[in-house]
Amino acid sequence: MLKHPQFDPVAIAVGPVKVHWYGLTYLVGFVVGWWLGRVRARKSWSPVTEEQVGDLLFYIALGVILGGRFGYVLFYNFDTFLADPLWLLRVWEGGMSFHGGLIGVMLAMWWFGRKLGRGFFAIADFVAPLVPVGLGAGRIGNFINGELWGKPTDVSWGMVFPQAPDALARHPSQLYQFALEGVVLFVILWWFSAKPRPRMAVSGLFLICYGLFRFLVEFVRQPDPQLGYLAFDWLTMGQLLSFPMILAGAGLMIFAYRRQPQ
Repeated sequence: MLKHPQFDPVAIAVGPVKVHWYGLTYLVGFVVGWWLGRVRARKSWSPVTEEQVGDLLFYIALGVILGGRFGYVLFYNFDTFLADPLWLLRVWEGGMSFHGGLIGVMLAMWWFGRKLGRGFFAIADFVAPLVPVGLGAGRIGNFINGELWGKPTDVSWGMVFPQAPDALARHPSQLYQFALEGVVLFVILWWFSAKPRPRMAVSGLFLICYGLFRFLVEFVRQPDPQLGYLAFDWLTMGQLLSFPMILAGAGLMIFAYRRQPQ
């Protein structure tokens, strides 16, 4: 049985200014995503130039932060927001929704593509392989904060989280998600998108893989206490939001290859 290291959530403190690890992980995700985006932009089929990658990532960053925070409020913690509206602005305390961030990023990509005269899926297929870097970095931030822990377990790598309501060993589900949503998803998408694919295929594969990985991890992740299980004593909000992603991704893949066979 392991014990969570209990990291100080503040990475750097200079007088009243405090920089939290959670914010730094997002910064790392954006910087690495910017660098990888410039690498992808050198491909002859890229819808954006290297110089445009920075602007694209700026739009995406706004979509992630605004969409992720509003999504968390809407899907997971609306009662807390009603009791304390300023809590919406305290992003450093944690509380971001991937599904809300995805909606924000979709809107950001649509707006950016519209400015460039590019189609939505041209931008989405370009961006999709970059997203796992940010997802993985965010899960490391969750682990550092000791939040979003898993269910009690007797596996040898079970971990006690001091922030949990008990001293039981639990699945380090943040690290599972880092491995699946960050590392494995990145490898799959980077390999798949290394050569031209039918429009929408890369986006479809992203939706399928992320939705499947998230759906599976939810079985060992402790459900949000304010929501619990939504049905059947196992269905969580994360699964409810991920299942349509799998269906939508499959639909995009089928449509892409029937429309533009390789």
